[in-house]
Amino acid sequence: MAESNIIIENNDSIRTITINRPKQLNALNSQTINELSEALKDAEKENSVKAIILTGSGEKAFVAGADIKEFASFSVEEGKKLSKEGHDKLFDLAQNLSTPIIAAINGFALGGGLELAMSAHIRVASDNAKMGLPEVSLGVIPGYGGTQRLAQLVGRGKAMEMIATAGMISADDAHNWGLVNHVTTPEGLLEQCNKIAGKIVKNSSSAISLAIIAVNANYVDGVDGFATEIQEFGNCFGTDDFKEGTTAFIERRKANFK
Repeated sequence: MAESNIIIENNDSIRTITINRPKQLNALNSQTINELSEALKDAEKENSVKAIILTGSGEKAFVAGADIKEFASFSVEEGKKLSKEGHDKLFDLAQNLSTPIIAAINGFALGGGLELAMSAHIRVASDNAKMGLPEVSLGVIPGYGGTQRLAQLVGRGKAMEMIATAGMISADDAHNWGLVNHVTTPEGLLEQCNKIAGKIVKNSSSAISLAIIAVNANYVDGVDGFATEIQEFGNCFGTDDFKEGTTAFIERRKANFK
């Protein structure tokens, strides 16, 4: 795949995907969404990739929102299609990817940018990061999962305050509210993300992928998360990783997951 808006780098089992539109503060246009979608699918296909770090180029922005010029003249039906395609192509894809994604939030994560970060499995922010969903100031609401994922992460009250005021919160507030897992310096952001990814890749990829399914099931209407956990727990027993992990434990050695 020939990328023009993203950069892909590999470091052993860790793949870093960087959104590279610094002049536009890494805003998400349709081309960038398509490229990110394909990049995540490609990473998913490669057994050598056990963790993904997703970030934006430069220190000013992770992603400063969607490219408003692309949809400013859309009709109601075109607006629905825009949202649905975004969910399907990127945001739901990221949340349900079996390879864990760590969002490295450097600078502004606004609108679609915060929605993208919330689609990741783990979030780390630099201490100069600012996060918000300013859509109502444009006469629209978050359309890439923001109304749902933000409430799941920080609770209904705080989510409604962020959405209704269109305000931004600091990295420390985001950490205190449970929106991000860690806060670090801009210089240490990728180091912290790689440290977390380094711990992930030592563990069973098959078990982690089934854990993602089980955790996500709790947030799907009509799905019994406990029943999903039982199912996926049982599925672990049929994997090579289970055999290796339990054998290594009994033999008092470190597991060597393939």
